[in-house]
Amino acid sequence: MRRAHTLVIGLDCVPPELVFERYREAMPHVARLAASGTFGPLRSTTPPITVPAWPSMVTGRDPGELGLYGFRARRHGQRQLSLVTSADLKEKRVWDRLGEAGQRVAALFVPLTSPPKPVRGVEVSGCLWPGEGHDFTWPRSLGAELTQRFGPYRADVARFGDLTQDALLDELRTMAEQHFDIAEYVLEAHDPDFMMLVEIGTDRLHHALWRHMDPAHPEHDPNADGVDACRRYYAGLDARIGALVERAGPETRTILVSDHGARPMLGAVRINEWLRREGWLTLRTAPEPGTPLFEADVDWSRTRAWAEGGYHARVLLNREGCGPGACVPERDAERVLAQLVDALSAMPGPEGESDFARVAVPSRLYTGLRGHPPELMVTFGDLGHRALGELGGDVFTRHDARGPDGANHARDGFFVLSGADLPARGRVEDAHILDIAPTVLGLGQTPAPGFMRGRDWSRG
Repeated sequence: MRRAHTLVIGLDCVPPELVFERYREAMPHVARLAASGTFGPLRSTTPPITVPAWPSMVTGRDPGELGLYGFRARRHGQRQLSLVTSADLKEKRVWDRLGEAGQRVAALFVPLTSPPKPVRGVEVSGCLWPGEGHDFTWPRSLGAELTQRFGPYRADVARFGDLTQDALLDELRTMAEQHFDIAEYVLEAHDPDFMMLVEIGTDRLHHALWRHMDPAHPEHDPNADGVDACRRYYAGLDARIGALVERAGPETRTILVSDHGARPMLGAVRINEWLRREGWLTLRTAPEPGTPLFEADVDWSRTRAWAEGGYHARVLLNREGCGPGACVPERDAERVLAQLVDALSAMPGPEGESDFARVAVPSRLYTGLRGHPPELMVTFGDLGHRALGELGGDVFTRHDARGPDGANHARDGFFVLSGADLPARGRVEDAHILDIAPTVLGLGQTPAPGFMRGRDWSRG
């Protein structure tokens, strides 16, 4: 039976130093693939988060071109953002292009594939699937078949930060086992030319237990039980990766990839509280500590800017068209925005450190802009501090109001490209997330569209 010509295995939130250094001995199958091919860090999108990173990877478009700036999207005339779905992704993904070229494809568990779209093959939704009662496969009938064979679908681990260490690891192992079981079944039953799967469990592990995985974490204890437990989880993943690669056959070209990396979370910035104190956001009544922005008594007629939290802050001007009470006329928007850039750039860190807030202007950062981008995107402490959208309390805090979280995102994920007919370059340092789409198309002997700026690493 003919096997998949190209196999892409994604591990969310995995930094290069984890797989290539700290866990190398625990991951012999990944190490073997790296040693026989090309490997190294993979520079992520700005911002380096699951959405937009995975969609950028599989389309070859940057976040501005996609109109995806995070898990939630700004809608015209609305201040509150709403969760994105696959309907917000208008570009063709690599498996759509390969399908148009006559190839059979399988896209499994890739973020932003819910609801699933028609493909020339099969698609199983990823971590943003809303749950029971919603389709999670294309074709629809595949969902019932997978449920019968493998039990109720596990797209993600709910409220993973609230679980004990042992319970979380059990849930993550069970989810990974189901995902790889489904992948092996799809490989056998549907015989795709291209198959891609993404395991989200690595991201959940990092956010909950990164202190056990990174000696640089301020709470790291080398003697804690979690140190070995996390290593064993990765050893289990490596075994399933090795088995799937072997099942795919010796002629298959394999790409291992992550969307971004991880690093210790050192604290958080209550960005809307800072905007309030600096006179950009006005309340009618004082907030209780931890008050969500849209539960606060905001005087929008005197508010010039507000922000959404996350691993970066999305800062928005209260300009005409934003909603009732918008107070920044379009004629003044650029001048007000320049003032805000200066104010944010001068923000000192919790210990008075300079260069703490780094401000990016989407219109200058991306090739194009779709949708409703934020006016500014701000990272804090070289991504060591996340942004909180709440009001009240101190501007700087050690903890994430959403619950325990020990990791922030880092700019570099990792990648490995291996195949018997491919050049073995060893370690490279200049790979970018936009390289993956043209590389996949190159492996599938399908021309890449002219807009794809990434490098095709399948070429000699």
